[in-house]
Parts: sequence; C-alpha cells; structure tokens
Amino acid sequence: MTQEVKDEDFEVTVLQSKTPVLVDFWAEWCGPCKMLSPIIDELSKDLSGKVKIVKMNVDDEPKKPSELGIRGIPTMVLFKNGMPIGTKVGVLPKASLKEWIESLI
Repeated sequence: MTQEVKDEDFEVTVLQSKTPVLVDFWAEWCGPCKMLSPIIDELSKDLSGKVKIVKMNVDDEPKKPSELGIRGIPTMVLFKNGMPIGTKVGVLPKASLKEWIESLI
C-alpha cells in the first residue's frame, strides 16, 4: 500500500526528500484513479530505493493540490530536490509511467 501524504506533512515528505518523489493526486469517487491505483502500488515496489511514491487525496487535502494548480485527476507530479520536474494526467500503462519516471530521475 502506497503512503498517503497530507497538506501538513507535504513539505517534509515531498519537498525535503533526498529521493525523488512521485505524488499521485486522486479522489475516492474518481474511476480512473481507481484504475491507476494498482499500477502506482506496483511501481512503488519496482522503483523502491530510486523514487518514493505517495498519494494525496484532493478531497481530504485540498490546499496543496490547489497551490500546485492540480485541475484534473488522476494527476502525477514528480518532484526532485523540492521542485516539480514532470507531470502526467490520466491513466497510463505501467511501462509508460515507469519509463517516464526513470527518464526524469
């Protein structure tokens, strides 16, 4: 199970991380988010040690997604050294997502 991140721990968990962090912005009611969830969980295992993968529920934690300009979900944002370095929106195949992440880290 992928770790959940909240507005109050976003700074420490994501922005101050020494490892690149992929944040999956999602919501309980979002069908595509549910389709993406098992892919995210698998990538979390596959890329363990290379990238940290966390999820943020936009309904429970609206502040940070709003600050980052997240408009649609699922949206994945890859952070490195505290900065967003890439964004993907929608459901993508595992291989495509993995390739995208590895190309940026």
